Amino acid sequence: MFGSIYIGLSGLNAYSEGLKTVSNNVSNLNTMGFKASQVSFSDVYGSGSEGGLDLVSSGGRSGHGVTLKASTIDFEQGELRDTGRDLDLAIDGGGFFVLLDGTQTYYTRTGSFEVADDGYIVLAGTDYRLAVLDAAGRPASLNIDLSRTSAPQATTAIRFADNLSSTATEYTLPDLRVFDARGQEHRWTLSFTREETVFDEWTLKVTDADGNEIGTQTLKFLGGVADPATRTLTFEEAASGLSVELDFSAVSSFSSGTVSSMRATDTDGHGTGTIVSLSVNESGRLEATYSNEQTEDLGPIALADFRDPRKLEQRSGGLFVQSGYGQVQYLAAEDSRVGTILGGRLETSNVDLGSQFGDLILIQRGFQASSQIISVSNEMIQQLFGIRGQG
Repeated sequence: MFGSIYIGLSGLNAYSEGLKTVSNNVSNLNTMGFKASQVSFSDVYGSGSEGGLDLVSSGGRSGHGVTLKASTIDFEQGELRDTGRDLDLAIDGGGFFVLLDGTQTYYTRTGSFEVADDGYIVLAGTDYRLAVLDAAGRPASLNIDLSRTSAPQATTAIRFADNLSSTATEYTLPDLRVFDARGQEHRWTLSFTREETVFDEWTLKVTDADGNEIGTQTLKFLGGVADPATRTLTFEEAASGLSVELDFSAVSSFSSGTVSSMRATDTDGHGTGTIVSLSVNESGRLEATYSNEQTEDLGPIALADFRDPRKLEQRSGGLFVQSGYGQVQYLAAEDSRVGTILGGRLETSNVDLGSQFGDLILIQRGFQASSQIISVSNEMIQQLFGIRGQG
């Protein structure tokens, strides 16, 4: 009977610990990236004694009670919630972000990242650095200080398209932006003129912002299509060192009254730019966007793929560490094994409230039943103590 009391106590202890697990799950219902732990119990069986009382009966071995099994983490994906912030990242699929802190490596499913004062991208509120894959495919921290400025590029070619009306006698394209090697912006004006009796030959005069002539050349058309001999014209400006090829291959010259639609469609030059945003593209690569409308690829974000994620050890703040020697691979988001990275989103908790309340009821009933075992055993012992011998 004393053994029954200890068995009942094992139930009280086990269900109390189970209640802690369920309570932790429910309390983290709205915690971003939280992964619920599953509650399960295991019987304790064998021969031996508890509290000095032998639990072996004449009919065989008796149970020793119940214990709470080591909880397993449920890695089912939570809802991906929009935040609109570029460095809020979530993973649609498997995989974990890799965070570096000296010699320690952490893993997380979701995170709100920011740029620290020293230029590293870190998990907000911590010094844990977000890892990208280096040239050798290993995770490495990224510092954006060297990428805060986009170097200028001199303009060397400008392409034009649409129609230069063959019935018009003049057309002007003002304020055409070109850049020298130092990033200095220059404004050119292209003036097209034609003799009324010469339909397929235009004189192109290029001037700078002060009206100084840079050069004059002839643009010809054959049957409304740019003559191969003149469809690319090069103009040089000695003061700025510019040499720019004007490409009219996609320009036509057909009658459209006095209205021409010819325009510049593409230029390869740009001025100096400063970084305005960091984001993740569809391939899971970090990109810097600059004020000069240029972008720079900063590398693929490292994602960790585990053979058995259940061997990870959960830490505060939605972090995990690898315990033991479980196999891990570091991959880019372009690899189908680790899913895709979505910017402007965070993964919410995967706690199923209905399932947790169901576990809560079962734990409560188990606790009540175990306490009833103790109560009945105590009553039987009291009855035993009340036995008096007849004299």
